[in-house]
Amino acid sequence: MQILKAGTLYFALVFGAGFVLGTIRTLWVVPSLGMRKAELMEAPVMFVITIVAARWVVGRFSLPPGPPTRLGVGFVALGFLLFAELGFVLWLRGMRIREYIASRDPVAGTVYIVMLGIFAVMPLFVSRK
Repeated sequence: MQILKAGTLYFALVFGAGFVLGTIRTLWVVPSLGMRKAELMEAPVMFVITIVAARWVVGRFSLPPGPPTRLGVGFVALGFLLFAELGFVLWLRGMRIREYIASRDPVAGTVYIVMLGIFAVMPLFVSRK
């Protein structure tokens, strides 16, 4: 139960920050710089947010340092994130999964996939401070 609670909180923190940043990116940065640059500028900010959120959740729930618990938290959070991304975002945009994947910029899309992997494993690599 602790893994589910921690994973849900980790997801909520990162998704909430990503939602705010995504709104700013879409409304103000994309029109002046384009989608690729805007998404690539957002990635380092989301990386820092991921580290901070993972560290806070690990400390808040006093998660043991072993991979089963920490990776469990990360993969629960990743599952929620993918569900939200593929469910809510596709519904909001009126797209199908195939259209969404085809519409992704190859460079920014690759960075996004790498960031998803980092998001999933970050609880394993942070300390409880």
